[in-house]
Amino acid sequence: MSTTTQIDQILAQMRTMSAQAASAPKAAEEPVANSFGDLLAESISQVNETQQHAGELKKAFELGTEDVNLAEVMVAVQKSSVSFEAMLQVRNKLVDAYKEVMNMAI
Repeated sequence: MSTTTQIDQILAQMRTMSAQAASAPKAAEEPVANSFGDLLAESISQVNETQQHAGELKKAFELGTEDVNLAEVMVAVQKSSVSFEAMLQVRNKLVDAYKEVMNMAI
């Protein structure tokens, strides 16, 4: 295929996109049913599950279960620790944002 043909095809695509952009906008799709509160609750639930899983692995290792090794336990504990710290940072940022909004002059 020659470069002239490729350029013509690209120009045609650009014209089509330009015409679509200039036309009336399409109706927005239905918003996703997840609200901010739902997403926050789901993330807290995931952090809780991670901590419970790490606790179960620690207990199994302490009881001497053969299919649980120390490396697996340490990784699970670190994952739960990191996820909890991230959740705390998000909470702190939300509290700061709330305080800032409350202190705004109307």
